[in-house]
This record gives sequence, C-alpha cells and structure tokens, in this order.
Amino acid sequence: MTRGEHGISREDISANALKVMYRLNGAGFESYLVGGCVRDILMGYEPKDFDVVTNATPEQIKGLFRNCRLIGRRFRLAHIVFGREIIEVATFRGHHQETDESDETPKNKATGSQDAHGQLVRDNVFGSIEEDAERRDFTFNAMYYSVADFTVKDFANGLAAIEKREVALMGDPETRYREDPVRMLRAVRFAVKLSMRIEPSTAQPIKKLASLLQNIPPARLFEESLKLFLSGKGEETFLMMREFGLIDQLFPQLAPFLKDENSKEMQFVRRVLANTDERINNEQRVTPAFLYAALLWYPVEEHSQRLQLESGLNAHDAFNIASGEVISKQTQRIMIPKRFSTVVRDIWILQQRLPKRFGRRAFQLLTHPKFRAGYDFLLARGQTEGGELLELAQWWTHFQHAENGKQKSMLNALKRSEGSGGAPRKKRKRRPAKRDTDA
Repeated sequence: MTRGEHGISREDISANALKVMYRLNGAGFESYLVGGCVRDILMGYEPKDFDVVTNATPEQIKGLFRNCRLIGRRFRLAHIVFGREIIEVATFRGHHQETDESDETPKNKATGSQDAHGQLVRDNVFGSIEEDAERRDFTFNAMYYSVADFTVKDFANGLAAIEKREVALMGDPETRYREDPVRMLRAVRFAVKLSMRIEPSTAQPIKKLASLLQNIPPARLFEESLKLFLSGKGEETFLMMREFGLIDQLFPQLAPFLKDENSKEMQFVRRVLANTDERINNEQRVTPAFLYAALLWYPVEEHSQRLQLESGLNAHDAFNIASGEVISKQTQRIMIPKRFSTVVRDIWILQQRLPKRFGRRAFQLLTHPKFRAGYDFLLARGQTEGGELLELAQWWTHFQHAENGKQKSMLNALKRSEGSGGAPRKKRKRRPAKRDTDA
C-alpha cells in the first residue's frame, strides 16, 4: 500500500523510532515498523510503543547504537533506550528447524528447537521479511511500514481483518498455539481491546489447549496478566477468559468459586475489576496487588476456615498459614513479585483488623500505610455481601472523614453498643456480698 492508500504519516510515529529506522537504513540495512503500532495507527488509535524489525543481526544493531542493550534468550532482541522510551528492534525471524545438539553448527548460525508439546523453547532463527511475516501470530500484526518509501507491506490481508473486525491467527491455529500457548491469551486480549470477535477457527482449539499454559514460565504469565487485567477493560477480558477456560489455568484456586454466575465470589471479582477499569480510564493509579488480593480472597478465606476445623488452629494462626500457602500455590502458576505479594497480605490482614475498632485501635488503623487499600477492599466486600460487612464498611467511610470530635462520639456510641474488639458486651455477674463473721 502506498502512502495515499494507507494514510500513515510520520507525525503518527515516535521521533525516536524514526531515528532508529533512519540510522539502520543509512548503514545499508532494511528497517520497518511492524505489528501493533502499524495496526493501531491504521485503526485510529495512538500506539503505546513502537517495534522495529530489520535484517541487521543483534550484534550489528548494537554496533550502531551506544544506547543499545541486548536481551532475551528464546529470541535475541535489541532495546534502544531513549530516556523513558524504549524502541525494541528485532532481526527478521526465519523458519525454525530441529537441530541435533551434537551437530557441529557454526556459532553464528542461530537455531530453533521445540519441546514435546510443540512449544518453541529456542527461536534464534534469522530470515527474510517474508519469513518474518509468516512467523507473526495474527494477520493484522503482519503489516510492515517502511520510512524509506512510505509504503505498508500487508502480507496476510491484515487490513481486511481489521475491516471485518476479526482476530485471526496465521497458519494452523492448533500448531500456532502449541508453539506459544500465550497466543491464546493474546487472542482474547486483542478481541476485547479492539472490540473484535475471535475468528471461529482461531477460537475453536482454545478450550482444548488451555492446559498448555501450565508450561509457560510463571514470570512471563505475570507480565501477561498485567496486560490482560490492567488494560481498562479487565472485567470484559475476565469474562471472555472464563468462557474459554483460561481462568481455570491461571487461577486454579479461584476457578471452583466461579461456577455459579450469580455467586458472591463471581460478583466480588467483577466488582473489583469494574472498579479497576474505572480508575484506569480516569487515569488514576492502580496496583496489581489489589487485584491479586481480590482474585485470591475467597480461596484464602475457605482455606483458613478448613485449617481451623481440621487442625484446631485459632483464627489468627489459621489465617496467616492459609495466606502463605495460597500465595505460594499461586506463584507456581503466575509469579507475584514480593513487592506485590507483601501488599496482598497487608490488605488481607486489614480485613481481620478493621472490625476491631475499640479504643485507640481505630485511630491507629487510620495511620496504617495500606489503610486505604484495606478499606477499599472491605467496601467492595460489603457492597457484594451486604449485611454486617456493609455496615462495617459504611462506619469506616464516615469515621475516616469525620472531625476529631465526631470520631470520638462515634467510638463512644460503638462502646455503648459493643464490647472491646467489636464483640457484644457481656453482662458481668455480681459477686455475692461478703458476710460479716465478727458478729
């Protein structure tokens, strides 16, 4: 497509991405913008990042840019760093072929290999732009923009897919999912993000192959989960993932609670995701910790109650043990970095402490660094479950915004109606009067 046919202008492109392409071209290499950035510009969206592909090898790229670092093991990539912006540059990928480790393959010849499930575990195979296009995942991601002649090469009718509003895999869907199971998550994410449908042959194998996600490193799935749930369309994404059986693979401890569409657990997760979407779309800060706390809350609560019944532990010890075990089990599937798992536990612990408001405890809780997150979590629970939980959340809503005198009167009223720690006040038994024995 010529400039007149596609309408992409250099004004739509990051100045740093243009610098990278101009330098590569000036050194005698080919270079193109590729994938999501081209797709988004054609659809009228502002790209979040710009990816470049070239026939230069990673080492040749590094030789052209002092601000370059090479990353990746499965496939080597070059990151060109311009302050906060990173332009990712990849060498054209070729078709992989199995090689015998005993073969005397020259070190400058990169190879690829697959595991028993068909998943690519090494993919450093370089090729031509045509081969690179065939290795792309979805048809609308196989479009390449050249700053040399301002054309767009559309190798897989990606523009037609955009016009039909279809997410369609290139090649045989089952083979492509086996090569990289994360493509199942990407299909859902693109469908929701771009308001498209997943093309039937692309959608059909997902349920059957969903279990292949168990072979993906937990750290990679953490990064993918952020893209899925912190996109501003997390609730819609969650529902589509549930439909395709993907939630069962990412959150196996949560899955049993989601069988009933109208269960409190399902409503709670949806409420938290909807609230998160609203905050993101209003450009307010969110933390993955809050989301993970919500997704794992009912598994923790149930496990804690089971420990009390089976092991005779008190509520405090049972809850602490359950928290650790649920997080540990989850990190076997999706890694939760410690900076987030610590906050998850803080939010959960506050659910045990917020009902205990007597005396100075209420004022001390207000100064807790995670009070706001704990309160927001309690409010979402109360709005979902109602009853005493909602009354407690509403009390904290009024208390935290009240003036000091009003806060004291609220605590005095609480003291009259409840005993220490929020338990009903017990009547003291009168001691019998002592008899005078000197008479």
